[in-house]
Amino acid sequence: MKREPLGHRFALLMGALLVSTLGNGLCFPFTAIYISGLLGLGARAAGGYFIAMAVASFAAALVGGPLADRRGPHRVGVLGGAALAAGYGMLAPADTTSLVLASGACVGVGFGLFYASIVGIVDAAVPESGRRTAFSVRHIVNNVGIGVGSVAAGLALQGAHTPTGTLRWLYLANALAALPLIAAIWYVRPRTTSQAVPAQAPAADGTTYRTLLRARPMALLIVAQALFAIVGFTQIEATVPLLLHDDMAVTLGWVSTVVAANSFALVALQPLLSRWLERLPETVSLAAGPVLWVAAFGCGLGAALAGDGAAPVLRYGLLLAFAVVFAAGELTYSSAFYPLLLRWSGEAAVGRASALASLAWNLGTATGPPIGLFVVAHLSATGSWTALAAGAGAAFAVAAALHRRAAAVPPAVDRSG
Repeated sequence: MKREPLGHRFALLMGALLVSTLGNGLCFPFTAIYISGLLGLGARAAGGYFIAMAVASFAAALVGGPLADRRGPHRVGVLGGAALAAGYGMLAPADTTSLVLASGACVGVGFGLFYASIVGIVDAAVPESGRRTAFSVRHIVNNVGIGVGSVAAGLALQGAHTPTGTLRWLYLANALAALPLIAAIWYVRPRTTSQAVPAQAPAADGTTYRTLLRARPMALLIVAQALFAIVGFTQIEATVPLLLHDDMAVTLGWVSTVVAANSFALVALQPLLSRWLERLPETVSLAAGPVLWVAAFGCGLGAALAGDGAAPVLRYGLLLAFAVVFAAGELTYSSAFYPLLLRWSGEAAVGRASALASLAWNLGTATGPPIGLFVVAHLSATGSWTALAAGAGAAFAVAAALHRRAAAVPPAVDRSG
């Protein structure tokens, strides 16, 4: 398949998404501290914020999927961006529990609507041959934006005399960062009748969440999404840093270096791997992700087995290899998952399919950290790395089953309808 340029509409969309995720990075590590300690509202208010956000996100995703199929993903995406801006803007001056809960609900609605629509928005901005590269780039933009935002927030809060006041400004900046994304989504919307998604609404009316999940490959794909979040993405974010610091006596500076190396590797590897990935069948690329994660966790196991007595270049070299190989697995996942979702749902039902993927991801991110922390608390460093590799192996088993089923599944709806 000839590779086509992704175009200025996609570049504009990704630029706006980078600004928005940078805004998210300014705030998300500090929200519980901000509500509980700095605002003086206590742990119950902080917990209530996240519960309100989770419940509202779940409900909004369920509603947003069919709405995106009927009315078009761009309208739903704009509503989601507006809700995010309002929710974060509301948290900036918050001083009561009721306002905090309202903010959490509003942010949850924003995320639910946004993630039910973003797959259709990205897909409409690129040629079909550019889908796999486009979704890899989107994954990188999310990670880089949040990483840069977190670093910027840390610098802004370093030595701040009034951290509460500084965080209020950061939440306001986060709200304003959503505005360019709203404008970009509306700008890149299809403008001709033949491009408009609502024209496909009759085809979407016969498709429900149950219909999608009755198709075995789609059901496996949604299970894989949840499992990849549980055994992969949440582990590098929550479990691995704790494992490095508490069980392997790795300094905080080196923990930060490993996390940063993962982010930099995503950016460096994408242009190197993109052409190779596009030659692989999507199901093979998806299955390659957990295989690479097994190898990455194996590098971590090697560093644990080497111990403190090993040469630093060996020990820390293995930890950096973990970060790089894990990033390669992330790219194989991101280049394959959403193109498969589009192909098996059909464009007329992509909103519902995106909502299911979002719900599976939320389930994975909610359960992954407690599972990982339980493992670290009860196993040695070598046992923890082995358990993480075994989890990635389970994800591979699901992806392999998906590959076996895929040959019998034709594309649902192509761009010509």
